[in-house]
Amino acid sequence: MTADERLAALDAWIADTLPGARYALAPASADASFRRYFRATFDAATPPPVAPGERTLIAMDAPPPMEDCRPYVRIAALLAGAGVHAPRVLAQDLDRGFLLLTDLGTTTYLDALSESTARTLYLDAIDALVRWQSASRAGTLPPYDEALLRRELDLFPEWYLARHLGVAPDAETRDTLERVFASVLANNLAQPRVYVHRDYHSRNLMVSAPNPGVLDFQDAVYGPITYDLVSLLRDAYVAWDEERQIDLAVRYWERARRAALPVDPDFGAFWRDFEWMGVQRQLKVLGIFARLAHRDGKHGYLADMPRVMVYLRGACGRYSALAPLLALLDRLEGRDAKAGYTF
Repeated sequence: MTADERLAALDAWIADTLPGARYALAPASADASFRRYFRATFDAATPPPVAPGERTLIAMDAPPPMEDCRPYVRIAALLAGAGVHAPRVLAQDLDRGFLLLTDLGTTTYLDALSESTARTLYLDAIDALVRWQSASRAGTLPPYDEALLRRELDLFPEWYLARHLGVAPDAETRDTLERVFASVLANNLAQPRVYVHRDYHSRNLMVSAPNPGVLDFQDAVYGPITYDLVSLLRDAYVAWDEERQIDLAVRYWERARRAALPVDPDFGAFWRDFEWMGVQRQLKVLGIFARLAHRDGKHGYLADMPRVMVYLRGACGRYSALAPLLALLDRLEGRDAKAGYTF
């Protein structure tokens, strides 16, 4: 079925789901997957679909077999149960990949962030993250285990090095990556485990009441406690200086301790875990962005790679065990090797 045929089928499904409703469908957003989102705006003659004053809903088109709506429905319920503001599922056709959702609005954190708004918005996001993590139960979500973390790391040599840079990793490069990956995974897997959204950043957080609204959570897993904080504070789409990152990380750490979450009681050790988790995520993101560009034709993500590389290089420059990766990046970028590591 073509995209236009799916849109027509989605429109007909909404009409059957809400008999007599008069509405107009327009694109709301798209993401890096096969999912598409449309906003249904209801006219004044149609009773509000959810609550007085609410005139819009979101329709998700997630074409099987490429996408599966079941995790979205299940995790939306988990988020709601944790007191996190996520879209409510009002209707579903899981076999065809259609969902009808409440609308969290049109203003993302990325749209709203500024020097004057950042602190309030981030503290709201941190409070929501603590609530989400506090609801964690082992065995509820898929494990963010060594196999999955490793598959993500392998995107870096396959897509960033080989496809984006055109560098076929030689034996020395493969050995360097293998040793660094082993060290990174050892740290990641030793961290306490909680619910992990997996893309908790400015494009997936909406300015809403209550704030924030949380989107794009269908890939949530049970894994390292620092992962979502890394996604938030070392965002691929917006950057803040390290002083602000540390300040906000401290605010999270304080709230997490009060909530009895299993963060390290030593903030220095917690920050080290944060940075090492960041290395895993940044290597993954560079690989994903390269794949989106070179396989899927979504070249806009290339503009965000330098921001991600700054995070990666910064962390590698602070830990001696990551020095071989920094030297590899220096060689690939034609830089002089740097010396002087913190740990």
